[in-house]
Amino acid sequence: MPSPEAALKQFSAVVITGGSSGIGKSFIELFGKLCPELSFCNLSRRKPDINDSKLKLRHVTCDLSDPAQVLRGVSQVKDFLTNDAPSGRILLINNSGFGIYGRFPGSSTAEQLEMVDVNVRAVVQMTGELMPVMKERGGVIVTLSSVAGFQPTPFLSTYGAAKAFVLHWSLGLNAELKGTGVSTLVVCPGPTATDFFQRAGLQKGAVPDMFGETSEDVVNSTLRAIASGKSMVVSGWANKIAMAVVTKFPKPFVTWASGMLLDRFRMKRVKA
Repeated sequence: MPSPEAALKQFSAVVITGGSSGIGKSFIELFGKLCPELSFCNLSRRKPDINDSKLKLRHVTCDLSDPAQVLRGVSQVKDFLTNDAPSGRILLINNSGFGIYGRFPGSSTAEQLEMVDVNVRAVVQMTGELMPVMKERGGVIVTLSSVAGFQPTPFLSTYGAAKAFVLHWSLGLNAELKGTGVSTLVVCPGPTATDFFQRAGLQKGAVPDMFGETSEDVVNSTLRAIASGKSMVVSGWANKIAMAVVTKFPKPFVTWASGMLLDRFRMKRVKA
């Protein structure tokens, strides 16, 4: 098994969604330090605020909830791959996503559908549109799921179901791609110290730092999984143990238990 640094050097280009903050930004920062020759292309609404003059980064402003903007973004990604990184394997990271805490449908059904668009449709659209060039050059498709994808999640129902979709979709796609030079990796973090919970409508402090990971932890887990050729990784030992236990129980029981926990520890911190 190659070292994580050696595994990263097999790629010439990284295409990432949602690299302006959180885990996505950490992917760009850490991968850029480990492999300065890598070229990056980020698709998100905002440009990443990264102070590194040596970083080879092209930003494509794109609202991933809009299929037309995703298509335009893909066109610019193809131009980037042709002109900025004309040869070598590609690392596609489907990172962008967000959640909403509360009772369905929350503030609006439209916001729930936007979440499905970003967390599911944009992932499938980006991957499908770039699949021909991925097969031509080889590479790895990394998709960010969540431990929420392993069980129904009351008060987070749409988000959990969306993450369950990309979890099973990525694993199924990996089997389909055997022998093509392209593989997939689905990454399942637990609570992570990013802006996710504030975006989801929770007050600051809803998740104590002692129970979460940093975005750098998730990136390092991902890189080790790429190096070892895994198709799935649950980030963090506590999460690995929790998911091993959760999958042993019937889903109705797990739904009841997770609903009790989320109601007790999270719903009280939902912003008014």
